[in-house]
Amino acid sequence: MTPLSSSQISGAADEASKGQIRQANEAVILAAAERVFAGAGFGGATMAAIAEAASLPKANLHYYFGSKQELYRAVLAQTLKDWLEPTLVITPQADPRTAIEAYIRAKMALSMQRPHASRVFANELLHGAPVVKALLHSDLRQLVLAKAEVIAQWVARGQMAPVDPVHLFFTIWAATQTYADFEVQVCAVLGQSELSVPEQTRATEHVVSLILRGCGLG
Repeated sequence: MTPLSSSQISGAADEASKGQIRQANEAVILAAAERVFAGAGFGGATMAAIAEAASLPKANLHYYFGSKQELYRAVLAQTLKDWLEPTLVITPQADPRTAIEAYIRAKMALSMQRPHASRVFANELLHGAPVVKALLHSDLRQLVLAKAEVIAQWVARGQMAPVDPVHLFFTIWAATQTYADFEVQVCAVLGQSELSVPEQTRATEHVVSLILRGCGLG
């Protein structure tokens, strides 16, 4: 095998560095876009406002994401990916209580840490999901049905109480995402301007306990 030359090594390092910079910039832009789209909606959001929120030149946005539509799609796709990833713990070999609790806690954490992403997604669904409908019918449906089959196996083996596996996911989504989508309502009732860390913990423990008990795992 021919050893790499110093120029090849240097070139590979430069490419790796550029890749890291690109990933970092894209993450900053997506986070800013979540906030702007959540506050102004797709129609009211502008690339200029997103660039300002990201503290980046507007040209940078167009370099990484060619248009507002492309950036909006990227926000929705990233949000769905981040929501689906925690379901990886739900496998036939896993302990039902451990897996379901881990999934609930992950979803609660996402709602608390990235409420804007949840609101953008909710608004998309309220408008008929014109952008993500295909993903809902493909990626989301396939994954939920696969994980529901795992839960059905646990029920059949007597490892948890009989529940409707698909509707269990709907229940978890409703219980966790409400702390992002309806944060204003939650905070109004609690008498807080924003959900404090103790209240976040209280909410998480409540949702975890309630759902696990309903599954016969409490």
